[in-house]
Amino acid sequence: MEPAAVERFEANRDRLASLAYRLLGSATDAEDTVQDAFLRWHGADREHIDVPEAWLTKVVTNLALDRLRSARTRRERAVGAWLPEPLLDGDPMLGPADAAEQRESVTLAVLTLMESLPPVERAVYVLCEAFRYRHAEIAEILDITESASQQHAHRARRRVATARVASVVDGAAARRIVAAFIDAAASGRTERLVALLTDDATGVSDGAGQADGKLLRYSGPERIAAALRAGLRPTPAKRRLVGGSPSIYAGVVNGSPAIIAALHDRVVGVVVLDVRENRVAVVRGIAAPGRLRRLGEQWRRREHDDPLVESW
Repeated sequence: MEPAAVERFEANRDRLASLAYRLLGSATDAEDTVQDAFLRWHGADREHIDVPEAWLTKVVTNLALDRLRSARTRRERAVGAWLPEPLLDGDPMLGPADAAEQRESVTLAVLTLMESLPPVERAVYVLCEAFRYRHAEIAEILDITESASQQHAHRARRRVATARVASVVDGAAARRIVAAFIDAAASGRTERLVALLTDDATGVSDGAGQADGKLLRYSGPERIAAALRAGLRPTPAKRRLVGGSPSIYAGVVNGSPAIIAALHDRVVGVVVLDVRENRVAVVRGIAAPGRLRRLGEQWRRREHDDPLVESW
């Protein structure tokens, strides 16, 4: 392929990856989808493509929808076994973040909700809310009518509006929230953790991939606080599992405050806190290595603030 064609594709890579990630909730699948699009671009009659950006958007959208509809994906995303793949603040795959709707569309709360939407409805929502496409353009991308696009968008917005969408925070706010959470967990007093949680708080954990692929779920502040106290308590067995005593950092993951455990620049676990009205509404614990691959790569490339806990 001529260099100019490669450069044209690479100029769109981050945008296409962000689109695929919002549709799929998986950085790994998004990367594979963009690579498949590159192969399509390589084999296309590019002289007859008037607007390469539009052509590539259509290809990536439809490749992602094909992936969502595949029997393999449906098996992998069986109820009780799927979590969105978390991304570190500043990752280009998070994409546009100028408007509130764009920032909201990439929170773990919305990515989790999107799993319940039909694939086309999901695509219309992402194209409209996150990428500001007009309904006439979306109709062309998805081969549907403009009125159908409007109807899909209306239904998706209504579903998203009913979700308890987390507040999007900056680094300073995240550090304050995480520090309070760590202090409460380390105090040995479960009631301090309970006070930081909403009355209807929920929790989910992938069990570091140790629970036969099933997610562990918790409901109610007392039960979540007890699980957190047990999970955040350091033990020799846990240190053996991760290979040492990690440092504990505060960070921002998918727009939410996060507890990040890292050992020698290797991220071994992340706890993402969805905040509503200054209290934590959802706690997501993610430690399975496959879910932390890209986040770990981004972490290694950056400088970090001082850890909240030097050695856990």
